[in-house]
Amino acid sequence: MPPPGSRLLQRLGTDGRAALAVWIPSRLGMVVLAWIAAWLFAVDAAPPGPWLARWDRWDAGIFISIARDGYFGPGLQPTNVAFFPGFPVALWLGHLLVWNWTAAGLLVSLAAGTIAAAALGKLAGDEVLTSGAEPVRAGARGAANAVFFFALAPAAVFLAAGYSESLFAAFAFSAWWAARRDRWVPAVLLAAGASAVRVNGLFLAAAIAVEFLLAGPGRRRLQQLPLLVVPVLPTFGYLLYLHRNTGDWLAWQHAQATGWFRTFTDPESAWNQTWRAGFGGTQQGHTAWVFQLELLAVVVGTALTVVLLIRHRWPEALYVALSLLALGTTTWFMSVPRAMLLWWPLWTMLGAWAVRRPWVRTVYVCCVGPIMVGVAVLFLSGQWAG
Repeated sequence: MPPPGSRLLQRLGTDGRAALAVWIPSRLGMVVLAWIAAWLFAVDAAPPGPWLARWDRWDAGIFISIARDGYFGPGLQPTNVAFFPGFPVALWLGHLLVWNWTAAGLLVSLAAGTIAAAALGKLAGDEVLTSGAEPVRAGARGAANAVFFFALAPAAVFLAAGYSESLFAAFAFSAWWAARRDRWVPAVLLAAGASAVRVNGLFLAAAIAVEFLLAGPGRRRLQQLPLLVVPVLPTFGYLLYLHRNTGDWLAWQHAQATGWFRTFTDPESAWNQTWRAGFGGTQQGHTAWVFQLELLAVVVGTALTVVLLIRHRWPEALYVALSLLALGTTTWFMSVPRAMLLWWPLWTMLGAWAVRRPWVRTVYVCCVGPIMVGVAVLFLSGQWAG
């Protein structure tokens, strides 16, 4: 009888194994980057502080505060309610296994990122097969390419940190893989997990709903239609919880506006404001550069949406478009490169393209790799990175 680890690898399939063969070494690369950042910004001749302190940055501290102390209580920031409870719950569970809150966040992201990478590899393998390439080996190459691009994305450092991107990706990529195989119950349950982690879960729920409706009677039954409500329940439950504690149904949105200046505006104004921050001299140094990346990410997302629409991939186009709409109609663009990590069609299509055109991988490494290193060094040195 084969050992449990062997059975698990068999269940992953060729595409999943090819994906993990790229993903796991990439985690070592993040360890190296954190080590480099620690020494690059060491003060005078003193050695750098603890390695784990490199990861205790920005939102990671907010997630730890919520996991440890909850949302409401003396001395807690009222803007913490801008963060959904899914990741803090996972962080609390991770803290049962390790002694340090920051280490628990890294553990959760490592485990979730591994699941996300395996699911992304399977989606990329499907992408290659539908593109007309040769089977099996081409699918594995597409899986490896997609995860390689994912792990080297501009904001990839957030997949390693104690942030919610990896956990959301694990739920979302797995949910979409299940939906594509007409496994609607696992799909909606996984999408519900995503909705507990980030508001983007609602966009995933919309994509799954469109996929269900377009699937036709051969792939689904109308009796399953009520299942589409399931992914919305965690978000509604959280809003109800906030209302009971604050009396405000819009507490989440108001926290976004108070803490991060995210108020509704038209896309043109948001673009102009971000352009001034990136190129107009209103922001300086690395902050201006980060806003330049925000603009680039919006351009990439818009192009991706257009390509998906041309290919009649309506559910995925809706998912990306809703994400862009949410981030592109606020005071200025913020965290779009982080949202780009969650656009699985970008990585699967790039992975399939690189199978047919190997030079795509070379160009990606040469152009995007330095950006990823720059963002990672900013974050790991305690400077704002988006």
